[in-house]
Amino acid sequence: MKNILITGGAGFIGSNLALKLVSKGYKITVLDNLSKQIHGENPIETSPLYRSIKDKVNFLNGTVISQKDWEEAIKNQDAIIHLAAETGTGQSMYNIQNYVNINIGGTALMWDVLTNSKHHVKRVIVAASRAIYGEGKYTCPKHGIVYPLSRSNENMSIGDFNVKCPICLENVDLLATSEDSAIHPTSVYGFTKQAQEELSMIAGKSLDIPVVAYRYQNVYGPGQSLSNPYTGILSIFSTRIKNGNEISIFEDGEESRDFVFIDDVVDATIRGLESKEVNFESFNVGTGVCTNVLTVAKTLIKYLNIPTEIKVTGNYRLGDIRSNYADISKINSILGFNPRVTFDEGISLFVDWVNKQDIMEDNYQQSINELKDRGLFK
Repeated sequence: MKNILITGGAGFIGSNLALKLVSKGYKITVLDNLSKQIHGENPIETSPLYRSIKDKVNFLNGTVISQKDWEEAIKNQDAIIHLAAETGTGQSMYNIQNYVNINIGGTALMWDVLTNSKHHVKRVIVAASRAIYGEGKYTCPKHGIVYPLSRSNENMSIGDFNVKCPICLENVDLLATSEDSAIHPTSVYGFTKQAQEELSMIAGKSLDIPVVAYRYQNVYGPGQSLSNPYTGILSIFSTRIKNGNEISIFEDGEESRDFVFIDDVVDATIRGLESKEVNFESFNVGTGVCTNVLTVAKTLIKYLNIPTEIKVTGNYRLGDIRSNYADISKINSILGFNPRVTFDEGISLFVDWVNKQDIMEDNYQQSINELKDRGLFK
């Protein structure tokens, strides 16, 4: 397989993946609509992500919700890496139709075109998400392994952000989430990613086109959009620090995620593309390490070396999970993937890159106000 289509290939993950594949001798076609939220008002001229790939790939400015664009994009392609999607939990809770149309509708249209058109596609890689697990996997002293439901507004409104056992309603302890864990997303975004993955597995089997799904954890690193206030906690925090603004941390600051560096994500993704034996498998892509948000803020401030006030607010967003980190034993044993970049090393590399960029306008408060207006920020 030498001709690869990457949808969303001008985005953060897509552009890094495209450049790596080009360096390995692949011919890359990118289908991307250059969203202003990610690429700015004049992306052709000013987007560093787009400009990094524009002379190295066959670029198609289009959308995954256009049949015509899909039909053009899949010509002579051997494989598709389907990354194009609306991302982020908060925005998905009030921009529901758009998330469903692009994430689910765009994926359905891809399979429609593959079903009803002549093509050479032999493999599809789908970007899933850790968001499909909802609160993830926990252990209860009384009931063993449990998969808790969404945290209640009633508990969080009095400052109790702990995850509860769905049976006895007592506090539970976090475990690494494995691929066989219960799938029950708590956000519209998570639901759409679940649908993307399951739809692709069903359609791929019916067409005998092998599918590999990657449940990415929180991906970060050089190249993240610093102007998007809706997703990417490291980008949001660094932009606020650079603008001299305080960092507001939700809940009690102990909420945590598995932060995985972009180079490791690219490595994992390519392993699935090049493996001939791995078909119709889903893999977690993370580090297996849990890092809380307060630590993220303090580490960024340390490396940026800009005195910044941290305010733990006790506010919360409906649809957010408390904590999650990946069990990566499956991807390690089957694909030989092992993350190489530690969180501290990754933050240092990210900050080195941030310090070379223009300081972006901080639109974070605008994104919070949008949530407040809809009753989704408490």
